[in-house]
Amino acid sequence: MSDSLPDRLSTGVAGLDEVLDGGFIPERSYMIRGQAGSGKTIMSFHFLQQGVEQGETSLFINLEEDVRDLKANAAALGFDTDAIKFLDLSPSADVFTEDQSYEVFVPEEVESGPLTDRIVESVTAVDPDRVVVDPLTQFRFLLSDDYQFRKQVVGFMRFLKDESATVVFTVQNTDSLPTDDLEFITDGTIRLGVKEYGKTVEVPKFRGSSTQRGEHAYRVTGEGIEVFPALQPGNYTGEFTSKQLSSGIEGLDDLLHGGLERGTVSIISGPTGVGKTTLSTQFMKEAAERGERSVIYLFEENRQTFLTRSRAVGIPVDEMMERGTLDVIEVEALERSPQEFARMVRTEVEERDADLVMVDGIAGYRLTLRGEDGMMLQQLHALGRYLKNMGVTAVFIDETRNITGDFQATVENISYLADNIVFLRHLEVQGEMRKAIGVLKKRTSDFERTIREFRITSDGVTVGEPMSGLRGILSGAPELVDGADGWEPHDED
Repeated sequence: MSDSLPDRLSTGVAGLDEVLDGGFIPERSYMIRGQAGSGKTIMSFHFLQQGVEQGETSLFINLEEDVRDLKANAAALGFDTDAIKFLDLSPSADVFTEDQSYEVFVPEEVESGPLTDRIVESVTAVDPDRVVVDPLTQFRFLLSDDYQFRKQVVGFMRFLKDESATVVFTVQNTDSLPTDDLEFITDGTIRLGVKEYGKTVEVPKFRGSSTQRGEHAYRVTGEGIEVFPALQPGNYTGEFTSKQLSSGIEGLDDLLHGGLERGTVSIISGPTGVGKTTLSTQFMKEAAERGERSVIYLFEENRQTFLTRSRAVGIPVDEMMERGTLDVIEVEALERSPQEFARMVRTEVEERDADLVMVDGIAGYRLTLRGEDGMMLQQLHALGRYLKNMGVTAVFIDETRNITGDFQATVENISYLADNIVFLRHLEVQGEMRKAIGVLKKRTSDFERTIREFRITSDGVTVGEPMSGLRGILSGAPELVDGADGWEPHDED
């Protein structure tokens, strides 16, 4: 990643600082715009609180919300309102109770001079390093027309700049006020939006420096706002030695000519109940023996079920977790954005040194996009590319629809993302259900092009000899080859 510039001012939100390549440029003005309730004021408080923590003077000019409610709400989120100076210009109750309720409101007759005088007097007395004006558009109701509004805003921003202040002002999306014109006045714009798949942050303008492009995500929590930048794989790279990672299963390693290569993306595909998750976990089991750390993200199965099933087939998940070589994280897709999930993965890779990452499964991951199918490949590609760049081995599990019948490599059309594709499928042979395994693709080396029998027993996973006695396996209608011996039914495990 690029280094943050030394003269930046932190916004107080780590993820937003990352998007802005370090934060705001001092002594400039920035606009936060969004609909009511999007978190504009909360983001502004983060900016002021950061100034307080750095020994700077912070001033909040409120033009709309009652200052008592404003302070109470901010304090509930952990902001130090006692250390922040307030200039309360919000309407008082007298505006309603005075005997002028029946008079027609004429903007030309409103005097904005006293208000301006109070702002100048307060700013001069406080000498703030950071200023928030919330919302700036309230000035429009005190001026005769849009031209006067723009003129006053430009003058106001220049005054604050001359006072060496860095300014953040909020703007509410509205059709009745010229908020679009304010983007030409400000040095940067932060747009807060809401889409089907969650809250979004975009930075369409930022003078003087580049920012991370794309649609980022954010969440409002009990501690304020968290921003999750869109994953930019090209900004990340890690040093690693390429080597093959054994599964610990002889037949599977034979199919893969040794195993999976470090820093590759593999897709394990197959229908429900065929053993995709169990097979993939074998790589984590073997990694634990090497002292490497794995993380499994469960989108389609709860954690306890996974652990119980793994214990039943001889995978020592409890020992692995106790030693710190395995973490199993259950993810509720409808509560996460893809950017937030990417942040979870980055934390495991960059702060906790994860060597293997498994996403189980892709259909569940797609729910983070709330039906935005066109974005799924883009987001998953970015995640896979990031993991490869960092030297992390990734395993994505893809559930195909057909239990038997016509062969499908993947359902989500993601085969081009994969370095390796291992497929599993159910077979009906002589009235008995069997399972088969094969390798469809391996970019980094050759692989065995046979199909072998796959079994899961209480002793673990086994991959048998090539199923040379059957033909038509991929067509979904396997038949015994002429002259081949019939298959004996397996003993119950």
